[in-house]
Amino acid sequence: MNIFTTVLSGNVNQVLQVLSVEQHILILTDANVMNLEKVQSFVSLLESSGYQYTLISDLPAEPTDKDVEQLLERVPNSVETILGIGGGSVLDISKLVAVLYTEPSKHLERFTQLLNGEKPESRIPLVLVPTTAGTGAEATPNAIIAIPDKATKVGIISPVMLPDYVVLAPELTTSMPPHITASTGIDALCHLIECYTASVANPVGDNYSLIGMQKFFSNIEGVVSNPEDLLVRLNLLWASYYGGAAISHSGTHLVHALSYPLGGKYKIPHGLANSLLLVPVMKHIYPHCETKLANVYRLLPSANLDLSDAQMAQALVEYLEQLVNKLGLPTSLNEIGIQRDQLPELAAAAMQVTRLLNHSPVQVTEQDVLKLYQSITK
Repeated sequence: MNIFTTVLSGNVNQVLQVLSVEQHILILTDANVMNLEKVQSFVSLLESSGYQYTLISDLPAEPTDKDVEQLLERVPNSVETILGIGGGSVLDISKLVAVLYTEPSKHLERFTQLLNGEKPESRIPLVLVPTTAGTGAEATPNAIIAIPDKATKVGIISPVMLPDYVVLAPELTTSMPPHITASTGIDALCHLIECYTASVANPVGDNYSLIGMQKFFSNIEGVVSNPEDLLVRLNLLWASYYGGAAISHSGTHLVHALSYPLGGKYKIPHGLANSLLLVPVMKHIYPHCETKLANVYRLLPSANLDLSDAQMAQALVEYLEQLVNKLGLPTSLNEIGIQRDQLPELAAAAMQVTRLLNHSPVQVTEQDVLKLYQSITK
């Protein structure tokens, strides 16, 4: 099954251009998104235009395997198209449901098979509308599910998870509180910079990463200070999309590997976990990838181009530390309720995320991972 995603930018009503009035549409979203006036207006327009749809608007953040199983019991077997409107969790569930409903009568059995490593091979039509500029889930072939019993997350990965259409509608992101805008933005940066520095980096992924980081650095502070600026928000949505595209060609590594246990066991929001880990991981890896991090530094609007590569790499790490502080994000695990005696368990769980650890530009031991957690714990 070959997937070619078409990206539209503008407003949410453009979704009508890519939906068939003859098909039963399943709309998946969460309560916060459903409360947005523009989403409510869109659903009303869908109904008045004669579309047949089922709406499920209470999807959880950081979905677990049990959450997905409960959701599948509520989805009618007659659905023919999936429309996901929301953040990364909603989009990941939407991708997963699109795969599972190729055979509605076997959805629970197929879900278990996918969690055990089987690759999906087909899906029903899928349209995704991101409402956060961070996860890039609309551009990745992944669906990430938390497994609390194992204190981690599982990634279900296949090119067929890529959607048919993506609609980038900045108007849907203006209601995000500043701290959510900031943490999801840092999540996008993590995708971009990790893919660029990964052991599996390649020219195609690097191109996506560099374009995305240029858009990110030029807009992240502006979007927090002027949240109503739709052009700035659209640029960040594009940065997020490029981050997802980079993942499709490369892969994240240490930041995400260490964040998975925080989300899987403690339900720490993904963007927040990544924002905590970005700086310590960059401090750990920058001696091993000075040239690439110097290239990233050159994208900063305030870059001093007279520095050497080594100085630029170090200056980038200092800039990232200042940025996290400027955005008002937590800088220690204690601030999110994690104490030092919990760190060995986190380190052991992170070492199980071998798919991502193998992408690291420098290999790490469990002791290295523990020290990284300790560096942000009092």
